[in-house]
Amino acid sequence: MTHSFATGLYLITDNNLETAKLLSVVEAALKGQTKIIQYRDKSTDSQKRLGEAQALKQLCDVYRAILIINDDVDLAEAVGAGVHLGRGDGSIAAARQRLGADKIIGATCHNSLIFAQQAADEGASYLAFGAFFPSPTKPNAALADVAILQSAQQFNLPIVAIGGITLENAAPLMKAGAHCVAVVHDICALPIANIQQRANAYHELFSAHAS
Repeated sequence: MTHSFATGLYLITDNNLETAKLLSVVEAALKGQTKIIQYRDKSTDSQKRLGEAQALKQLCDVYRAILIINDDVDLAEAVGAGVHLGRGDGSIAAARQRLGADKIIGATCHNSLIFAQQAADEGASYLAFGAFFPSPTKPNAALADVAILQSAQQFNLPIVAIGGITLENAAPLMKAGAHCVAVVHDICALPIANIQQRANAYHELFSAHAS
């Protein structure tokens, strides 16, 4: 497994949070031992996105966490973060060339070991599979089979499970071999006061499965 990649909760930020709330949500999650944050903002306001990404990078540095930018190699390069690329978001090999050998580059593999093999060959740092459950973020996504998490161990890369994951349904994914579970609503939709505790609960669930 990649030396700089953490296991446990992988928080993807909610596209609809205004800046102050976004930073409060992320800091609460970081206090709850979350080690990977993906900044996902589909807006076209490049100044807002740059400002938020810079602020998140500072927060992640303080808590020794990894920041990954969703689908935007330019922004990742600008703030010194990693990047996550979907199937239509450009070449992993090109992103690797731009960001350097030490940056984390994730790849969306859906429910396909063929996509995973391509991503691994191009230099991906981790492979993301899903959706495992229906989710508000992508309600029409095709569902993946939990068995793919076991099959994907052949790539010797960290495996991230994504899609509709909650504290209640995460355990079978961890048991099947997911190194991380990517979560949006089960963290971002909570009151700020409850986020640290929920993040800690994911950490404990992972610890129980790792032991």
